[in-house]
Parts: sequence; C-alpha cells; structure tokens
Amino acid sequence: MNSTVTSAVVVGAVLGLGLYTLIRALMPTRRGAVLTIHRVDAVRARGGHASFTVPAPRPAGGDQRRSRLDVLRDRAGEWLAEAYLRRGWVQRSLRADLALLGRSWENFLATKLGLAAVGLVFGPAVFTGVHLLGIGESPFIPVWLSLAFAGLFFFLPDLEVRRDAAAKRRDFRRVVAAYLDLVAMSLAGGRGLPEALKAASEVSDGWALVRIRTALADARITGITQWQALGKLGDEVGVEELRDLSNSLALVADDGAKVRDSLGARAETMRGREMAEIEGGAGEKSQSMLIAQLLLCAGFLVFLIYPAGMRVFGGF
Repeated sequence: MNSTVTSAVVVGAVLGLGLYTLIRALMPTRRGAVLTIHRVDAVRARGGHASFTVPAPRPAGGDQRRSRLDVLRDRAGEWLAEAYLRRGWVQRSLRADLALLGRSWENFLATKLGLAAVGLVFGPAVFTGVHLLGIGESPFIPVWLSLAFAGLFFFLPDLEVRRDAAAKRRDFRRVVAAYLDLVAMSLAGGRGLPEALKAASEVSDGWALVRIRTALADARITGITQWQALGKLGDEVGVEELRDLSNSLALVADDGAKVRDSLGARAETMRGREMAEIEGGAGEKSQSMLIAQLLLCAGFLVFLIYPAGMRVFGGF
C-alpha cells in the first residue's frame, strides 16, 4: 500500500512539474532585445518599415478564398514563431535549411505543431490496441505514450528538413564550383569582376544559379557590392564556400589576376573536397555491402549446419 501511494505521489509530482514547465514556456513574456532585433532584420530584408504593434487583421475576402484549415495553420505558425522569438530560440541552422529548401519558417512550425497534436491522439490509440491484447493495465500508460509520441512527431520534420537540405546543399556546392570556373573564364576574357559575376550566373536557369542571380540583382537595388550579396546568400542558405568567397573577393577585388587565380584555386579545392566525399560515401556503401554479404553467408552456414548439429546433439 505504501509503495502504491509513493509511486502515485511521484507520478503526480512529475506531471505537475512538466505542466508547470510547459505553461511557463508558453506564457507570453516581455518583448526582449532578440525579438526586437529579429523583427528589424526581417522587415529590413523585406524592404519595409519596422512596426512593433499588433499585426493588422487580414482582409476577410482573402480568408474566405482560403480554407479554414490553411488560416488556422498560418495563425498557429505565427503564434509559435512569436513564442520561439520571445524565448530566444533563433534556430539559425534550421532556418538556413528551410531557406535553402524555399520553405516558410511559420509553415514549418505549424507542421510541427500539427504533428505533435496527432501524436497526442496516436499514443492512446496505440495503448488501446495493446490493451486489447491483454498487455498494459496502468492508467498512466496512455499519458506517457501521448507525451512520447507528441515529442517524437514534433521533431520528425526537423530530421526531414535536415536530410533534404543536406542533399540540396551538396548540389549547391557543385554548382558554386562550376560557377567559379565560369567567372574565372569571364575574367580571362577581359571582363570586370561585376560583369563576370553577372554573366556567369546567366548561363543556366537552374535553381542554384537563379538564387545567385537573384542575390546579385538585389545587390544592385540595395547598393551593396556583389561579393557582399554572395556572402549574405551564403549566410542565408548555410553554404560556407560563398561566405569565404565573399571575404576573399573583398580583399582582391581590384586585382583581376589575383581574383582569377583565387577563383580557380577555390574551385579546384571544392572539386577535390567533393571527390573526397564521394569516395568516402562509396567506401561506406562498400563496407555495408560487405557486412550484408557476411551476414548472408553466416545465415547460410547456420542453415546447413543446423540439421546435422541437431542430430549430433539430439543423440546425447
């Protein structure tokens, strides 16, 4: 009896502490410096004016043309993004992955919240199926399953985004290496650095060169140099090569020969790194295939030896 009471008290204390922590995390707090600076940067990136008042309500006609589910998703995403900023959870790496994939931060957070809600329902459903089999009698099991599945489903989109962004970032680096070669060829043909950067970005309509071309076009509008625009693009999508390229071009922008040599060496380095990654991936796949073949051979040997072994040991 005492052990039952003690376990109930412990479980209640843990649940109470968890609810208190959740409420404290979701409670609105005083707007901090991180939130204010982020809003200024976001509005500046859009080319607008900063406003720290409550956002104006959306037109009724726009909401009527959209489904209620989309409107609810947008509002949930905006609310969760506001909560992240109030707590100082910037998530720069995840934001860079989303920017590379062309996905909205608010929609991503709304997806996470929706999947967490699905996890809350999925936990009791799993418990119901297990309980029908005669396993599990404690009433606290559905609660723990709900929390576990909600947490798991909440972080599943992070894994998907990081996987897709890693693959797309590898493709982006390949395009950057080819782009640097094109810029070096344009410089060798007598063009200046700004003209070479622009001309090399116009040879194709692939998504990576379109991003570079858009960044260069924005540089002319905002009044910054093109290599600064490339550095900002590297910060946005999380490609270190563009940031390094921006810093090196800022140092040797006035010397065409040095720029050409620097771009050629950088492109060669990127291709060597890419080849090393490809060879490493091929080696890992070869090791995986070797392990799979060894396991298959071991299983086949067990299949051959088992009948004889049973006859030998069965005689004792």
